[in-house]
Amino acid sequence: MKVAFQTIDVFTDTRFGGNPLAVIPDATGLSTGQMQAIAGEFNLSETTFVLPPRDPAHTAQVRIFTPRAELPFAGHPNVGTAFVLARAGTCHGRPVTGDKLVFEEIAGLVPLDLARENGTVVSARLAAPKPLTLGDTLDPAVVAAMVGLDPADIVAVRHPPILASCGNDFLYVELASRAALARASVRTDRLAEHLPMNRAVGVHLYVASDEPGIAVQSRMFAPLHGVPEDPATGSANVTLIGLLAHVRPERDLVLSLTIGQGFDMGRPSRLEARAEKKDGRVVATFIGGRCVPVTSGTIELD
Repeated sequence: MKVAFQTIDVFTDTRFGGNPLAVIPDATGLSTGQMQAIAGEFNLSETTFVLPPRDPAHTAQVRIFTPRAELPFAGHPNVGTAFVLARAGTCHGRPVTGDKLVFEEIAGLVPLDLARENGTVVSARLAAPKPLTLGDTLDPAVVAAMVGLDPADIVAVRHPPILASCGNDFLYVELASRAALARASVRTDRLAEHLPMNRAVGVHLYVASDEPGIAVQSRMFAPLHGVPEDPATGSANVTLIGLLAHVRPERDLVLSLTIGQGFDMGRPSRLEARAEKKDGRVVATFIGGRCVPVTSGTIELD
Protein backbone atom coordinates (compact mmCIF):
# COMPACT_ATOMS: atom_id res chain seq x y z
CA MET A 1 0.00 0.00 0.00
CA LYS A 2 1.31 3.43 -0.96
CA VAL A 3 0.16 6.64 0.71
CA ALA A 4 0.85 10.02 -0.89
CA PHE A 5 2.13 12.94 1.18
CA GLN A 6 3.14 16.55 0.79
CA THR A 7 5.21 18.80 3.02
CA ILE A 8 4.94 22.54 3.25
CA ASP A 9 6.50 25.29 5.32
CA VAL A 10 3.84 27.27 7.17
CA PHE A 11 3.84 30.87 8.43
CA THR A 12 6.55 31.89 6.00
CA ASP A 13 7.00 32.97 2.39
CA THR A 14 10.52 31.50 2.30
CA ARG A 15 11.20 27.81 1.76
CA PHE A 16 13.01 26.20 4.72
CA GLY A 17 11.66 28.85 7.07
CA GLY A 18 8.51 28.70 9.15
CA ASN A 19 7.12 25.47 10.54
CA PRO A 20 7.27 22.33 8.36
CA LEU A 21 4.12 20.23 8.10
CA ALA A 22 3.40 16.86 6.50
CA VAL A 23 -0.05 16.37 4.99
CA ILE A 24 -1.60 13.05 3.98
CA PRO A 25 -4.36 14.25 1.61
CA ASP A 26 -6.07 10.83 1.52
CA ALA A 27 -5.85 8.94 4.80
CA THR A 28 -8.70 6.57 3.95
CA GLY A 29 -8.01 3.09 5.32
CA LEU A 30 -5.28 4.14 7.74
CA SER A 31 -5.69 3.05 11.35
CA THR A 32 -4.99 5.35 14.27
CA GLY A 33 -1.85 3.32 14.97
CA GLN A 34 -0.62 3.79 11.41
CA MET A 35 -1.28 7.52 11.58
CA GLN A 36 0.70 7.79 14.79
CA ALA A 37 3.54 5.73 13.30
CA ILE A 38 3.66 7.93 10.19
CA ALA A 39 3.72 11.07 12.34
CA GLY A 40 6.59 9.56 14.32
CA GLU A 41 8.44 8.75 11.11
CA PHE A 42 8.16 12.32 9.83
CA ASN A 43 9.11 13.54 13.32
CA LEU A 44 7.76 17.01 12.60
CA SER A 45 5.82 18.93 15.21
CA GLU A 46 2.60 17.76 13.49
CA THR A 47 1.35 15.63 10.62
CA THR A 48 -2.24 15.84 9.35
CA PHE A 49 -4.45 13.10 7.93
CA VAL A 50 -7.35 14.11 5.72
CA LEU A 51 -10.54 12.02 5.70
CA PRO A 52 -13.94 12.55 4.09
CA PRO A 53 -16.18 14.83 6.17
CA ARG A 54 -18.92 13.32 8.30
CA ASP A 55 -21.16 16.20 7.15
CA PRO A 56 -21.03 16.86 3.39
CA ALA A 57 -21.49 20.56 4.10
CA HIS A 58 -17.90 20.58 5.41
CA THR A 59 -14.63 20.26 3.49
CA ALA A 60 -12.94 17.39 5.34
CA GLN A 61 -12.30 15.64 8.61
CA VAL A 62 -8.73 16.34 9.72
CA ARG A 63 -6.79 14.40 12.35
CA ILE A 64 -3.60 15.90 13.77
CA PHE A 65 -0.71 13.99 15.32
CA THR A 66 2.53 15.01 16.99
CA PRO A 67 5.29 12.36 17.00
CA ARG A 68 3.76 10.99 20.24
CA ALA A 69 0.08 11.91 20.50
CA GLU A 70 -3.06 13.05 18.69
CA LEU A 71 -4.16 16.65 19.23
CA PRO A 72 -7.75 17.91 19.25
CA PHE A 73 -6.74 21.07 17.36
CA ALA A 74 -3.63 22.87 16.14
CA GLY A 75 -2.86 25.99 14.18
CA HIS A 76 -0.17 25.48 11.56
CA PRO A 77 -1.59 22.04 10.59
CA ASN A 78 -4.92 23.65 9.73
CA VAL A 79 -3.37 26.53 7.81
CA GLY A 80 -1.05 24.20 5.89
CA THR A 81 -3.72 21.57 5.17
CA ALA A 82 -6.08 24.23 3.84
CA PHE A 83 -3.27 25.49 1.60
CA VAL A 84 -2.59 21.98 0.24
CA LEU A 85 -6.25 21.13 -0.44
CA ALA A 86 -6.98 24.50 -2.01
CA ARG A 87 -3.95 24.23 -4.29
CA ALA A 88 -5.01 20.71 -5.29
CA GLY A 89 -8.55 21.91 -5.95
CA THR A 90 -10.05 18.62 -4.77
CA CYS A 91 -10.57 16.62 -1.60
CA HIS A 92 -11.74 13.00 -1.65
CA GLY A 93 -13.26 13.40 -5.09
CA ARG A 94 -15.07 16.65 -4.34
CA PRO A 95 -13.98 20.04 -5.68
CA VAL A 96 -12.46 22.55 -3.28
CA THR A 97 -13.59 25.93 -4.57
CA GLY A 98 -14.09 29.39 -3.18
CA ASP A 99 -12.18 30.93 -0.33
CA LYS A 100 -13.84 29.28 2.68
CA LEU A 101 -13.21 25.80 4.10
CA VAL A 102 -14.46 24.02 7.21
CA PHE A 103 -12.56 21.17 8.88
CA GLU A 104 -14.06 18.72 11.36
CA GLU A 105 -11.71 18.10 14.30
CA ILE A 106 -11.84 16.68 17.80
CA ALA A 107 -12.07 20.21 19.25
CA GLY A 108 -14.94 21.13 16.92
CA LEU A 109 -15.40 22.82 13.57
CA VAL A 110 -12.50 24.93 12.29
CA PRO A 111 -13.47 27.54 9.65
CA LEU A 112 -10.71 28.83 7.39
CA ASP A 113 -10.40 31.67 4.90
CA LEU A 114 -8.01 31.59 1.95
CA ALA A 115 -6.07 34.47 0.43
CA ARG A 116 -4.93 34.52 -3.19
CA GLU A 117 -2.44 36.45 -5.28
CA ASN A 118 -2.93 36.46 -9.05
CA GLY A 119 -5.46 33.65 -8.58
CA THR A 120 -3.09 31.38 -6.62
CA VAL A 121 -3.65 30.51 -2.96
CA VAL A 122 -0.77 31.85 -0.85
CA SER A 123 -2.11 31.86 2.71
CA ALA A 124 -4.92 30.79 5.01
CA ARG A 125 -6.43 32.03 8.26
CA LEU A 126 -8.39 30.02 10.81
CA ALA A 127 -10.92 30.92 13.45
CA ALA A 128 -10.33 29.13 16.75
CA PRO A 129 -12.86 26.33 17.33
CA LYS A 130 -13.50 27.33 20.95
CA PRO A 131 -13.75 30.61 22.87
CA LEU A 132 -10.95 31.77 25.11
CA THR A 133 -10.92 30.04 28.49
CA LEU A 134 -8.56 30.77 31.37
CA GLY A 135 -7.41 28.14 33.84
CA ASP A 136 -5.06 27.75 36.78
CA THR A 137 -2.10 29.99 37.49
CA LEU A 138 1.39 28.82 38.47
CA ASP A 139 3.92 30.35 40.82
CA PRO A 140 6.42 32.45 38.82
CA ALA A 141 9.31 30.90 40.76
CA VAL A 142 8.16 27.40 39.79
CA VAL A 143 7.83 28.47 36.17
CA ALA A 144 11.23 30.15 36.16
CA ALA A 145 12.87 26.91 37.29
CA MET A 146 10.86 25.01 34.65
CA VAL A 147 12.17 27.17 31.79
CA GLY A 148 15.73 27.75 33.02
CA LEU A 149 15.31 31.42 33.92
CA ASP A 150 15.47 33.60 37.02
CA PRO A 151 12.24 34.64 38.77
CA ALA A 152 13.06 38.26 37.81
CA ASP A 153 12.75 37.24 34.14
CA ILE A 154 9.04 36.43 34.64
CA VAL A 155 6.58 39.34 34.30
CA ALA A 156 3.33 38.92 36.23
CA VAL A 157 1.90 42.44 35.96
CA ARG A 158 -0.77 41.89 33.30
CA HIS A 159 -1.25 38.25 34.24
CA PRO A 160 0.62 35.59 36.21
CA PRO A 161 1.79 32.45 34.39
CA ILE A 162 -1.59 31.06 33.41
CA LEU A 163 -3.17 28.14 31.58
CA ALA A 164 -5.38 29.25 28.71
CA SER A 165 -6.99 27.66 25.68
CA CYS A 166 -8.90 28.21 22.46
CA GLY A 167 -8.83 24.48 21.71
CA ASN A 168 -5.46 23.40 23.16
CA ASP A 169 -4.20 24.17 26.68
CA PHE A 170 -0.87 25.97 27.04
CA LEU A 171 0.87 27.74 29.89
CA TYR A 172 1.36 31.42 28.99
CA VAL A 173 4.33 33.24 30.47
CA GLU A 174 5.30 36.84 29.76
CA LEU A 175 9.03 37.57 29.99
CA ALA A 176 10.89 40.74 30.85
CA SER A 177 13.24 40.86 27.86
CA ARG A 178 14.07 39.47 24.46
CA ALA A 179 17.35 38.22 25.96
CA ALA A 180 15.44 36.15 28.53
CA LEU A 181 13.35 34.62 25.76
CA ALA A 182 16.52 33.63 23.91
CA ARG A 183 18.01 32.06 27.07
CA ALA A 184 14.99 29.92 27.93
CA SER A 185 15.41 26.14 27.97
CA VAL A 186 12.74 23.85 29.35
CA ARG A 187 13.56 21.27 32.03
CA THR A 188 11.56 18.21 30.96
CA ASP A 189 11.51 16.72 34.46
CA ARG A 190 10.03 19.86 35.98
CA LEU A 191 7.58 20.17 33.09
CA ALA A 192 6.39 16.61 33.68
CA GLU A 193 5.96 17.38 37.38
CA HIS A 194 3.94 20.58 37.00
CA LEU A 195 2.47 20.34 33.48
CA PRO A 196 1.91 16.68 32.53
CA MET A 197 0.44 15.89 29.11
CA ASN A 198 -3.10 15.68 30.47
CA ARG A 199 -2.84 19.25 31.77
CA ALA A 200 -1.24 21.17 28.89
CA VAL A 201 0.41 20.72 25.52
CA GLY A 202 3.37 22.85 26.52
CA VAL A 203 4.77 26.20 27.65
CA HIS A 204 4.38 29.32 25.53
CA LEU A 205 6.77 32.15 26.40
CA TYR A 206 6.40 35.63 24.91
CA VAL A 207 7.77 39.15 25.11
CA ALA A 208 6.94 42.49 23.49
CA SER A 209 9.20 43.11 20.49
CA ASP A 210 10.62 46.23 18.89
CA GLU A 211 11.80 44.33 15.81
CA PRO A 212 10.48 45.79 12.54
CA GLY A 213 7.08 44.41 11.63
CA ILE A 214 6.81 42.14 14.70
CA ALA A 215 4.88 43.15 17.83
CA VAL A 216 5.53 40.03 19.91
CA GLN A 217 8.23 37.34 19.90
CA SER A 218 7.39 33.90 21.28
CA ARG A 219 8.73 30.38 21.84
CA MET A 220 6.80 27.17 22.54
CA PHE A 221 8.18 24.03 24.17
CA ALA A 222 6.27 20.72 24.24
CA PRO A 223 8.87 17.97 24.81
CA LEU A 224 6.36 15.60 26.44
CA HIS A 225 4.49 15.54 23.12
CA GLY A 226 7.71 14.90 21.22
CA VAL A 227 8.21 18.54 20.23
CA PRO A 228 11.30 19.93 22.04
CA GLU A 229 10.56 23.33 20.48
CA ASP A 230 8.07 24.37 17.82
CA PRO A 231 9.02 26.90 15.12
CA ALA A 232 5.45 28.28 14.94
CA THR A 233 2.42 27.32 17.01
CA GLY A 234 -0.86 28.60 15.65
CA SER A 235 -3.00 27.09 18.41
CA ALA A 236 -0.81 28.73 21.08
CA ASN A 237 -0.72 32.13 19.40
CA VAL A 238 -4.43 32.18 18.56
CA THR A 239 -4.97 31.89 22.32
CA LEU A 240 -2.20 34.38 23.09
CA ILE A 241 -3.91 37.09 21.04
CA GLY A 242 -7.11 36.37 22.95
CA LEU A 243 -5.29 36.59 26.28
CA LEU A 244 -3.67 39.89 25.27
CA ALA A 245 -7.07 41.29 24.30
CA HIS A 246 -8.56 39.98 27.55
CA VAL A 247 -6.06 41.84 29.76
CA ARG A 248 -6.48 45.12 27.86
CA PRO A 249 -8.76 47.63 29.64
CA GLU A 250 -11.00 48.34 26.64
CA ARG A 251 -14.41 46.67 26.76
CA ASP A 252 -14.66 46.73 22.94
CA LEU A 253 -11.53 46.06 20.93
CA VAL A 254 -10.14 44.60 17.72
CA LEU A 255 -6.52 43.66 18.35
CA SER A 256 -4.32 42.67 15.40
CA LEU A 257 -0.65 41.79 15.90
CA THR A 258 2.15 40.08 13.99
CA ILE A 259 3.75 37.45 16.21
CA GLY A 260 7.22 36.10 15.54
CA GLN A 261 8.29 32.59 16.51
CA GLY A 262 11.13 30.26 15.58
CA PHE A 263 13.70 33.05 15.23
CA ASP A 264 15.96 31.49 17.85
CA MET A 265 15.73 28.15 16.01
CA GLY A 266 16.78 29.53 12.63
CA ARG A 267 13.25 29.04 11.25
CA PRO A 268 11.69 32.50 11.45
CA SER A 269 7.90 32.44 11.34
CA ARG A 270 5.38 35.28 11.15
CA LEU A 271 1.85 34.69 12.37
CA GLU A 272 -0.93 37.19 11.78
CA ALA A 273 -3.13 37.19 14.88
CA ARG A 274 -6.45 38.92 15.54
CA ALA A 275 -8.87 39.02 18.45
CA GLU A 276 -12.30 40.62 18.77
CA LYS A 277 -13.57 41.75 22.17
CA LYS A 278 -17.12 42.92 22.86
CA ASP A 279 -18.65 44.06 26.16
CA GLY A 280 -15.50 43.00 27.99
CA ARG A 281 -15.42 39.45 26.58
CA VAL A 282 -13.18 38.00 23.86
CA VAL A 283 -15.64 36.63 21.30
CA ALA A 284 -13.36 35.48 18.46
CA THR A 285 -9.71 34.80 17.75
CA PHE A 286 -7.94 34.19 14.44
CA ILE A 287 -4.47 33.14 13.25
CA GLY A 288 -3.07 32.93 9.74
CA GLY A 289 -0.08 33.21 7.50
CA ARG A 290 1.59 32.30 4.26
CA CYS A 291 2.76 28.86 3.11
CA VAL A 292 5.38 27.44 0.73
CA PRO A 293 5.30 23.92 -0.82
CA VAL A 294 8.48 21.89 -0.28
CA THR A 295 8.26 18.13 -1.07
CA SER A 296 5.90 15.41 -2.21
CA GLY A 297 6.15 11.64 -2.36
CA THR A 298 4.74 8.33 -1.18
CA ILE A 299 4.97 6.23 1.96
CA GLU A 300 5.28 2.46 1.66
CA LEU A 301 3.05 0.51 4.05
CA ASP A 302 2.85 -3.24 4.53
